[in-house]
Amino acid sequence: MSSVADELPEDLQPDLVDPEDYIFPNNNRRRIPGVIYVACAAALVATYVVRGEGVLVNRGLLFGAAILAVVGLYSIVAGRDLAVDEGQALVESSKSVGFPIGHASAQMGWRGLLSRPTWRILLYSNENPPAKRGLVLVDGVDGSIVDSFVEDNPEDWSEFEET
Repeated sequence: MSSVADELPEDLQPDLVDPEDYIFPNNNRRRIPGVIYVACAAALVATYVVRGEGVLVNRGLLFGAAILAVVGLYSIVAGRDLAVDEGQALVESSKSVGFPIGHASAQMGWRGLLSRPTWRILLYSNENPPAKRGLVLVDGVDGSIVDSFVEDNPEDWSEFEET
């Protein structure tokens, strides 16, 4: 009697990345387009100053330059350096919840008008099944705890208990 196994073809096998090799993209990359926008705004203003009013060169260039300058300056200011990685954020969040951590996941988000990078850490206690769960917001710039919420785990795990 032969055994039939269900498996993915070789070309569909996931290529798992070692967490040590993965680097989360830094938020400061926003500065690059910001500098480009400001440079384009300066070029538009210079074109208007050199060419003066005409058919193709008019005050519309100044309006476009103003928009580009505002968006560019915002991108430069909002491009804060991400100094805390997800591992450091997990360590900081474990200090604030008051229980040993089992499973956890990290997600990058941004908060505030200037898009300050913030780690959202969802974590469970290390019991089986977990008795507590929490959500901790960790600042990605200085590693401070922005907010945290901890509760008893309301999920019903009774169907998975060993008998």
